[in-house]
Amino acid sequence: MMNWMWFHKLGSPKWFYEISGRWLPGLAIAAALLLLVGTVWGLAFAPPDYQQGNSFRIIYIHVPAAFLAQSVYVMLAVAGVVGLVWKMKLADVALQQAAPVGAWMTAIALITGAIWGKPTWGTYWIWDARLTSMLILLFLYFGVIALGQAISNRDSAAKACAVLAVVGVINIPIIKYSVEWWNTLHQPATFSVIEKPTMPMQMWLPLLIMVLGFYCFFAAVLLMRMRLEVLRREARSSWVKAKIRAQLEGRP
Repeated sequence: MMNWMWFHKLGSPKWFYEISGRWLPGLAIAAALLLLVGTVWGLAFAPPDYQQGNSFRIIYIHVPAAFLAQSVYVMLAVAGVVGLVWKMKLADVALQQAAPVGAWMTAIALITGAIWGKPTWGTYWIWDARLTSMLILLFLYFGVIALGQAISNRDSAAKACAVLAVVGVINIPIIKYSVEWWNTLHQPATFSVIEKPTMPMQMWLPLLIMVLGFYCFFAAVLLMRMRLEVLRREARSSWVKAKIRAQLEGRP
């Protein structure tokens, strides 16, 4: 019989706070190193593209941001299902704290895509299927954030945000396959973790490093945001009071 004890532990704010404190330094260091190496390698040492020249280098920001924007929303949907089915309050904390980060990543993907589009397509914006579906993703993030702030009852807000996250996840496959389903200006996937890269290794490897760096960065930021929210929500609990007392006394 499979041991689901770890899953039930995730519902414990105290356990999450303690275990996330151990993960956080490693994730932060990994993010800093990966982003530094990937940025320097991609922007300074990767060879220019034979068609786009040096303008292609924006992919080292655009592609990881676009990847993360979509992945975060899938995470929101998973957290929404966990919150709706198992009533796990920590799932709502993850959903609420991840949404603003996902919105920022979507905005970065749209802005860098527009900058990239000007020399490539001759325009900053066109109502292309990929661009439009990414814009819808940004509005979905805004919707989740607005619902969480507009509804004063925490349980009602959690349920509304979870439902929107689950329903809105249908937009993710639309984003992914839009370049295949419709005739669009947007090029096919530049980077894939399951298919053979179409770029030379000197271009592909720093992009992989940047993608990993973005994900480590997100994980570190999410844990920090969740830890603060857990402390806020559990401010009256005995374990939080003990933590604060220990810090005031200089104890770990």
